Amino acid sequence: MNQKRCTDVSPQTLFAKVWRDHLIAELSGGDALILVDRVFLHERMGAVALESLKERGRAIWAPRQAFCTMDHVVDTFPGRTDRTLMPTGGAFIAATRAAAHNANIQLFDLGDPRQGIVHVISPELGIVLPGLTVVCPDSHTTTQGAFGALAWGIGSTDAEHALATSTLRVSRPRTMCITVDGRIGAGVTAKDMALFMIASLSASGAQGCIVEYAGDAVQALSMEGRMTLCNMAAELAAFAAIVAPDAKALDYLYDRPYAPKGDAWDRAAAYWSSLASDPGAPFDVEVHFQAEDIAPTVTWGTSPQHAVPVTARVPRFEESSHDTREAYERAVAYMAVTPGEPLTSLKIDAAFIGSCTNSRISDLRSAAAILRGRKVASGVRAICVPGSMAVKSEAEAERLDVVFKEAGFEWREPGCSMCFFAGGESFGPMQRVITSTNRNFESRQGPGTRSHLASPATVAASAIAGHIADPRPMAAA
Repeated sequence: MNQKRCTDVSPQTLFAKVWRDHLIAELSGGDALILVDRVFLHERMGAVALESLKERGRAIWAPRQAFCTMDHVVDTFPGRTDRTLMPTGGAFIAATRAAAHNANIQLFDLGDPRQGIVHVISPELGIVLPGLTVVCPDSHTTTQGAFGALAWGIGSTDAEHALATSTLRVSRPRTMCITVDGRIGAGVTAKDMALFMIASLSASGAQGCIVEYAGDAVQALSMEGRMTLCNMAAELAAFAAIVAPDAKALDYLYDRPYAPKGDAWDRAAAYWSSLASDPGAPFDVEVHFQAEDIAPTVTWGTSPQHAVPVTARVPRFEESSHDTREAYERAVAYMAVTPGEPLTSLKIDAAFIGSCTNSRISDLRSAAAILRGRKVASGVRAICVPGSMAVKSEAEAERLDVVFKEAGFEWREPGCSMCFFAGGESFGPMQRVITSTNRNFESRQGPGTRSHLASPATVAASAIAGHIADPRPMAAA
């Protein structure tokens, strides 16, 4: 491996370096056998993979590199147990618990102070590290690329293979660099940046690519902002997303439970400092944006690409560049919006803050800054679900939970909750919801529910106003 590094003098992308360091063999058809460093499971699919391995009589190759959490279908009401509103939810939880214990892998169970959403707790615990390969049966595994890791979502069959062999057969993706230069404006967040990109490039704009985010505006983001940006790469149809690790990334990871310590940390940090795209490294696709063009952004339709500035109007078909007329008209009808009407005229029934996209402590702080001293509008149901027990504890230490509850929000236990209709809980048919989640497909948050994606600050401002609202005036007040 070292010899290969010495002889390969052509400029390399960050992805190419990580791929090279994990390449076991080139296979037919352009595929490769890649070493997998970490496998993370959850209770919606974890038991399926673990029980299938047991039935086949196969052991986990590296049990200490496999992890599991309870997040997808768990109840998030205070005082929760294994029981969920989904009739089979308890069975998923019990089966995963038994399978994880039988396989001797680390489980972050209900009641564990480390429990939470996969893509929130993996960085919190230092499980993801720069230069690693990380897989999980969840499309938003892309989140963890914020640390310079190659992280992607897989199915249960690939999860079995990765557990049994610590390898996967992967087709080498195309490379795409999205550069955001300049400085984002006041009140603009990584979520707004992500929605702006998807609206600009379309929901298939990075189909099958490994996206590297770069530029002054990306470097200026906090690690939690970078996680949000990489999370939403899944909504660009990207294979994965990645940001070069820098001092911010190392500071975030330092002394985390699973991060290396002492001399091992020093050696690792020296390697991580090499993980950046070389000047002149070739990408298959390059895209450039200016941060000053990005405003607080909200979706109007049934795809993340249906996004416009919160102060804009529902676009007419001629202004909706990525849709067929049939798709456009279906979205307009489902969402019960009128082309040309201001987004801020749309009254909401509910507001939701949570998910692997926007449930970290900085997200809760930004929402609390809007909510402090204000009340949720009459008739609006408002819910906040912290992304992990650690986030919940930190928020409660700062009394953010008091701010949320006094404003009229429900304060929940960690989990995916109503990011999607899986745990049995949902918003009502035809209810209009402003949500910090990542997908707004038809019935995503419940049968017939109409979801508008936005940042936590925009969700909070809208909950107060009772309609979709620009958070900037409230933040400045």
